[in-house]
Amino acid sequence: MTTAIAFKLLAILATVALGWLAARLNWLSSAGVDRVAAARVLSDAAFMVFVPALLFRTTVRLDLAALPLPLLAAFFVPMVALLLAVHAASLWRARRQPMPAAAPATRAVTATFANSVQLGIPMAAALFGEAGLALHIALVSLHALVLLSLATALAEGALARERARVDGGSSLVRTLMHTVRQTVVHPVVLPILAGLAWNLTGLGLHPVVDEVLALLASAVVPLCLLLIGLSLAAYGLKAHWRGAIGLVLVKLFVAPALVLVVGQAVFGLQGLPLAVIVMLAALPVGSNALIFAQRYRGEAGTLEAEATAAIVASTVAFVGTAALWLAVLGLVGALPAEGLRQ
Repeated sequence: MTTAIAFKLLAILATVALGWLAARLNWLSSAGVDRVAAARVLSDAAFMVFVPALLFRTTVRLDLAALPLPLLAAFFVPMVALLLAVHAASLWRARRQPMPAAAPATRAVTATFANSVQLGIPMAAALFGEAGLALHIALVSLHALVLLSLATALAEGALARERARVDGGSSLVRTLMHTVRQTVVHPVVLPILAGLAWNLTGLGLHPVVDEVLALLASAVVPLCLLLIGLSLAAYGLKAHWRGAIGLVLVKLFVAPALVLVVGQAVFGLQGLPLAVIVMLAALPVGSNALIFAQRYRGEAGTLEAEATAAIVASTVAFVGTAALWLAVLGLVGALPAEGLRQ
């Protein structure tokens, strides 16, 4: 890992540490407001205003004609395969140890879904600049749609089979239609889809609109990094951390290794594109894993505590694993100096 990359990574970690310190010292809390509530206010601001502005602006400016399809395939083919493998392993485990119907899908999401926005966007922007960020956003535009939609279909299918055994049938089509709507109407997915639609018109952005979006987008990197630290201080490691260890190992080691091998050996990627997909795969578990677990809590009582432990533990461990994968990318020649933001 070069000195420039090391300094950028240290700056990211220092900002995360500042968020943790701010929460511990109650800098963002006031009378009657705890650190969890303060973190939620900032999180809502980030996900409802600043992140959508960045995603919409970047997607509108994306050159769709020049988007390399091998890049998308090199990331999603191994990640979908890994999600299905974890799901199958959980189903096999369920034969010996009964678990809620949606638990295998929850574990599959936890082992594969990355923190591609809160941590991924600032990481890509800091390490790879606008060129790398554009590739990262292209992947993020399909990240939730592909992985969450597939996992949701698996979970809903399992619940439908369970309900069919109880009452002889279920409205699977209606449930899936609702799931599609909930996936599309999302503060991450919706601005990307809107940006793609506007991109296709070829109209571009008015200078004033572009300036407003750029101003809002500039707050994403520091705000999201602070939120990681706030979340660590607010939630900590929960009691079910032992069950999360295997999922964390899969997310931080198996996923990036699989993407690296497939991307380089099968799709022939090199340089910046390979580095972007590997670092995306190497990111810690995203918060959507917990949201996914909570979605089925009422019916299946799935693994909120395990998902929370995996999110926090993988985020903490990412301090070391990020440096490891950057070093690996350097060894295989996939981390060109010109790919770094100056």
